[in-house]
Amino acid sequence: MTNIAIFVSGNGTNCENIIRYFNDNNDAKVRLVISNKKDAYALVRAAKYNVPCKVLDKTEINDEKTLMDTLSQYDIDFIVLAGFMLMIPDFLIDNFNGRIVNIHPSLLPKFGGKGMYGHHVHEAVKAANEKETGITIHYVSKICDGGEIIAQFKTSLSPEDTVEDIERKIHELEQKHFPEVINDVIKGK
Repeated sequence: MTNIAIFVSGNGTNCENIIRYFNDNNDAKVRLVISNKKDAYALVRAAKYNVPCKVLDKTEINDEKTLMDTLSQYDIDFIVLAGFMLMIPDFLIDNFNGRIVNIHPSLLPKFGGKGMYGHHVHEAVKAANEKETGITIHYVSKICDGGEIIAQFKTSLSPEDTVEDIERKIHELEQKHFPEVINDVIKGK
């Protein structure tokens, strides 16, 4: 059994979708949700499924003993970043090498890097008059949005699409594909 921790900062629709997906899975379970924000709605979503939640501020996340002790307390084997807005500390990448995945709301390497998250990405995609966009699921490395790409899923765009339309299309791709890709990575596919 692979024990998953999900790191979140916000609303948590991807977090909830992942918890639901693995709820009846015999190979993996979400055992912990960690947020750097005590008012993240993702914590409410996780609590509905009786998943333990921990709030760790930026200092605690960057403290090796605090974070590693928290993860070992729940026997965590695998980490998923689902809308987590802090950089992952190097010690965590070293300790979970090849076992931390992130989702990004564009087709990396386009529209990636520091400051490129959520609405900012969709605005940049619109401003660039892109004909398609999508999601990238990738391993986390010490370079922001620079880890090896696991999977990408695309959606076409029209000039009439608003930033909100782009956001909706990306959300649909995330909901459909993110849990399945996590499952494939855990199973070694």
